[in-house]
Amino acid sequence: MLQTPSGGAGSGTAARDSGLMSIGTVLNVLRDEFPEVTISKIRFLESEGLIEPQRTPSGYRKFSPRDVERLGHVLRMQRDHYLPLKVIREHLDAMERGEAAPLPVVGRQRSGDGDPAETERSTIARIGRDELLAAADIDEAELRDWESYGLLAPLADGVYDAEAVTVAALVAELGRFGIEPRHLRVMKAAAEREAGLVDQVVAPLKRHRNPQTRTLAEARTKELAALTMKLHSALVKAALGVRLP
Repeated sequence: MLQTPSGGAGSGTAARDSGLMSIGTVLNVLRDEFPEVTISKIRFLESEGLIEPQRTPSGYRKFSPRDVERLGHVLRMQRDHYLPLKVIREHLDAMERGEAAPLPVVGRQRSGDGDPAETERSTIARIGRDELLAAADIDEAELRDWESYGLLAPLADGVYDAEAVTVAALVAELGRFGIEPRHLRVMKAAAEREAGLVDQVVAPLKRHRNPQTRTLAEARTKELAALTMKLHSALVKAALGVRLP
């Protein structure tokens, strides 16, 4: 459970006197576990009804420890389970009403042979467009630009797979160094070629009718993916002549 301060150094006068925190203090508390969180992300979650902080007469937000704990739950469910905000809100509201609320599974299922284990493995975590914008702290124009270069693409039903958050965050970070989306097309093409090579190796296992063999295919895919990423990293380091952690 997220630990929240009830007073003391660093929590501010308001926190010491009333247990309420400013949005800046909340940001510092959350960043221990969620280093990518921003004030705009907190405001977005408020606008979506995930939290309802109090307001001072002058309009400043004041967050209770319960608000911060709820924020932590929201961010954790986004990070670990990639659940849509609507699903997260309904889940937390049910918990607060004292109802049994198992964590929902949200995903798009591939066609299979009806095997429950295979169905569970085939579930693809999804994230909505607004949630992607908030998680990556980017605007609509930036996302459209990145999509035009093929760096990100929605699924058939308009949502994105979970890895889109990581891609968006990295594209944004590279942009701070002057690397534009058009420069990254070569990296996208290289990644697709590497993925195609891995898929070519495991394709015979994937087509096998034995469920255990298909499970082996999944494990082999992850193993080969890890090896190709390590090789890619080593080759880039060698080409640049640098040593990185």
